[in-house]
Amino acid sequence: MNPKAGKASIKDVATLAGVSLGSVSRVINKAQNVSPALRERVERAMRELDWRLNHAAQALRARSSRTVGCMFTDVANPLYAKLYRTFEAKLREAGYMVLLANSLNDPQWELEILAMFQGRRMDGVIIAPGNERDPAVLEAVEKLGIPAVILDRDMDVAQDQLLFDHPRGVKEAVLHLASLGHRELGLVVADMQNRPMRRRIEGFEAGLEASGLAARPAHIVRLPTSTSPAFDAVTQLLEGPVRPTALVTLGTSVLADVLNAIAAQGLRIPRDISLVTLGDPDFARSHRPPISSVTVDLDRAAEDGVRMLLERMRDAPDAPPRRVLAPMQFVLRGSCGPVPAQAAPKPRKRAA
Repeated sequence: MNPKAGKASIKDVATLAGVSLGSVSRVINKAQNVSPALRERVERAMRELDWRLNHAAQALRARSSRTVGCMFTDVANPLYAKLYRTFEAKLREAGYMVLLANSLNDPQWELEILAMFQGRRMDGVIIAPGNERDPAVLEAVEKLGIPAVILDRDMDVAQDQLLFDHPRGVKEAVLHLASLGHRELGLVVADMQNRPMRRRIEGFEAGLEASGLAARPAHIVRLPTSTSPAFDAVTQLLEGPVRPTALVTLGTSVLADVLNAIAAQGLRIPRDISLVTLGDPDFARSHRPPISSVTVDLDRAAEDGVRMLLERMRDAPDAPPRRVLAPMQFVLRGSCGPVPAQAAPKPRKRAA
């Protein structure tokens, strides 16, 4: 007769499945060297006995909580939302639960989140602090004492880092726009001192220099945050004495404001103005015309981040810190076209 539901032990599971305790343990811990048939036998026995893993007891025995902390500035950002979903799926496959915290760029809240991750004895963390240069945040990350992967932040700490190659992607976009004849280019970014914004500006300026346009005044709109309203600022830029014929802009809600500002001026994409978005929100691909983008392979980046964290937690806790650079690419779609005829430089008359 089977033990009562909820009262079964791991020995009962092994007996019913007809396997050893070690085999049950490997199934529970999602080990790789388990055949599908063995896993099915053990999981079937668990279901029949209504057996549940006691995570608290397991954590005490193994000194592992089987949890990973994830801190982003705001998961409403589509980039972070997609990354989190992929992180969660891949870590769940490895037997870990992911707990998400949004810091909302508040340095004090970031300190409290990091302290909570420590207090809850997380096995590891993936973090993207909004205040990467704040001395207190830097010190807290340095003294975290937990395997960590820092996501796309320039932080001088002894932790693994997964960085996005913003300069390369943005420079590639600027070079393409310049090849189409554009000489007046605009950039819409957030006036924030974090790595993505600094590196995007760096790539924009590098593209201008490589195209021989560095001496021209740059049309740069700096918004307070990456989700600030952009309609008025972009409208002012488009109504200026020298209107950009191409814009490189943040994605998410900023892109929607930029599109509305362009439409309000009666401009058409790409006939009157070309457009590139930083990031690749879903509606950028379904827009008419589809919006060109500077983007990163999120699945690959998430896979790299999870691999780094698992290796650090399981195999190499004392290895030197690593820096992995995730490539970014310019994806050309229908929103980029030749410079408008009225904006093209007039050919010089030949001397008589």
